[in-house]
Amino acid sequence: MPLISDTAAWKALEAHAGESMAHLKFLMEDEKRTDKMTACFEGLFFDYSRQTATEKTMELLFDLAREARVVDKFREMAEGKHINSTEDRAVMHMALRADPEDKFMVDGKDVVGPVHAVLNKIKAFSDKVRSGEWKGATGKALTNVVAIGIGGSYLGAEFVAEALSTGPTAKKAEGRTLRFLANVDPVGVERALRGLDPESTLCVVISKTFTTAETMLNARTVRKWIVDAMGEKAVPLHMIACSATPAKVEAFGINPDNMFTFWNWVGGRYSVSSAVGIMPLSLHYGFETCAHFLKGARSIDRHLLTTPPRKNLPLLMGLLGIWNASFKHHATRAIACYAQGMLKFAPHIQQVDMESNGKRVAVDGSVLPFPTGEIDFGEPGTNGQHSFYQLFHQGRVVPMDFIGFVKSAYPIDNTKSGETVSNHDELMSNFFAQPDALAYGKDAAELKKEGVPEPLIPHKTFPGNRPSNMLMVDECSPYTVGQLLALYEHRTGVQGFVWGLNSFDQYGVELGKVLGKKVRNQLASSRGKGADVSGFNPSTTRLLRMYLGAKEGTESKL
Repeated sequence: MPLISDTAAWKALEAHAGESMAHLKFLMEDEKRTDKMTACFEGLFFDYSRQTATEKTMELLFDLAREARVVDKFREMAEGKHINSTEDRAVMHMALRADPEDKFMVDGKDVVGPVHAVLNKIKAFSDKVRSGEWKGATGKALTNVVAIGIGGSYLGAEFVAEALSTGPTAKKAEGRTLRFLANVDPVGVERALRGLDPESTLCVVISKTFTTAETMLNARTVRKWIVDAMGEKAVPLHMIACSATPAKVEAFGINPDNMFTFWNWVGGRYSVSSAVGIMPLSLHYGFETCAHFLKGARSIDRHLLTTPPRKNLPLLMGLLGIWNASFKHHATRAIACYAQGMLKFAPHIQQVDMESNGKRVAVDGSVLPFPTGEIDFGEPGTNGQHSFYQLFHQGRVVPMDFIGFVKSAYPIDNTKSGETVSNHDELMSNFFAQPDALAYGKDAAELKKEGVPEPLIPHKTFPGNRPSNMLMVDECSPYTVGQLLALYEHRTGVQGFVWGLNSFDQYGVELGKVLGKKVRNQLASSRGKGADVSGFNPSTTRLLRMYLGAKEGTESKL
C-alpha cells in the first residue's frame, strides 16, 4: 500500500513548507485572508487566521485530504466497515448519539435500536435513583455516586461532569455527589470515599471485560467498604456495572439486570457517549441533560459528513494539525480553555489523540518514515499563562488551540462597585490578547521606542509568528460540551486517516501491563513466601529489593 508521504500532494506540501512566508504580524493585516480563514457552525466560531498558513497552504491541505480519502473514510466508518483492521472491528461511536430514526449498520444489523434500548434503561434506572424510589440496603436514598474505571472509562465522563458543574445544569445535581476512582494508588480510594456514607452511596463499576486490573482491584476495595458497613446483602443495591460480560458481573455480586452494556465497536477513549459516560452523568445531572449532550455530539457528526471542506470544522482542525506536526515539525500542541469548568478537557483529549495517533506503523504494518501524533497538554486560562506560556512566547514553538465562551457559567459583575470590567470580561481579555501576542510578538525596534535599556532588549524581545487557533463558543452547556467532544474526536480521526494509521487500536499500552504482571507476581512471592528477587535486570532488581526492604511507618533509608 503506498504511503501518503509518497504522493504528489504530500511532496507539494513539503516544498511549500520550505518556501518563504511573511511573518504573521503582516499576514494578520490582510483582511481578505483573515475573513477566509474562519468557519462557523451553530454556536461555534473557528478562526484559524493565526496559523502560519496562506490560501495556497489550505488548497494544498485540501488536496492532501482528497488524496488520503479522508471524507470517504469517515463515510466508511459511518457505514460500519471494519476500519479498525488490526482488531477486525467497526468504529461506531457516532451510532452512540444517533437519533432513533437514524440507521447505523454493523455486520448487517442496525445498532441504533440496541443503543436506544440501553439509553432507555439508563434513563429508567437513573430516574429511580434520583427520585429516591431506588434505595440502599438501610432504606436511605442514594445521593452519592462513585464511578470506578480507568483511561477511557473515566476521563471523558469526568471532563463532562466538571464542565457542567457550574451554571444552570449544576442545579440539577444539588444535594448529590459524583466522584471518580481511577488510579490504583490507595490514596485514590481514600480521596474518592472521603466523607461519604456507604449507606447513601452507589458505585458504578466500568469495565467492558470486568478484568481490568486497576479497576477490579478498586472495585473489590470499594465492595469491601460496602460489605463491612452493611453486609453482603448490600452489594446488589449499592453496586451496578457498565460492562459486556454479565457472567463476571454476576459473579462479582452485582445483579446482571443492573448491567448497562456497550459493544466491541466502542473504543474506550471514544466511549463517553455510551453507558460508560451516560450512566454516571445521568445519575448526577439527570438523563435529560445527557440527551442534550448527545444531541450536541450528533450535530458535529452530521456536520462532518455533510459540510464542504472549507467550512468543515473537524476537517480544518485536523488538516492544520497535520500542517504543524508533519510539515512545520512542531511535535506538541497545547489546549487552553478559558473556562475553569473545562479543566479536564485537555486531559481527556490527551488520551483521545495520543492513544489514537501515537503509532509508528501504517495500517498495513509498514513502518512510517515520518513521526505521527502530537504531544498534547493544557491548562485552563489564565492558569496556564502563569505556568508554561513563557516557553510558548520566547522558547519553543507550540501550536495552540484557544477555546473561549461568550457567556459565563457564573457571571459576576462588580463594575458598579468600582471594577473596570466584569470577571468574565477580565478572563476573555486574556483569551483575545494571548493569540495576538503569540502571532505578533515584539521586536527590538519597538522596545527601543519604548525606552527599554539596551541590555534588556534581547530579554524582552518576542519573536512572534507562533501559530494558534481560536474557537469561540456561545456558552458552556450540555449541547456545546457534546459538540466540543465530537469536534476533537473527529479532528483526531482526520489526522489518523491522512497519516494512514489505525487510530482505533492501542497495542502500545500492552507491554507495560505484561511486565507489570511479572513484577506483581514477584511482590506477592516476596511478601508471602520471603522469595528473593530474581529474573530482572540489575537496576530493577536493586530497586525492588530496596522497595521490599522498606517497612510502612518507618523512616525510608533511600
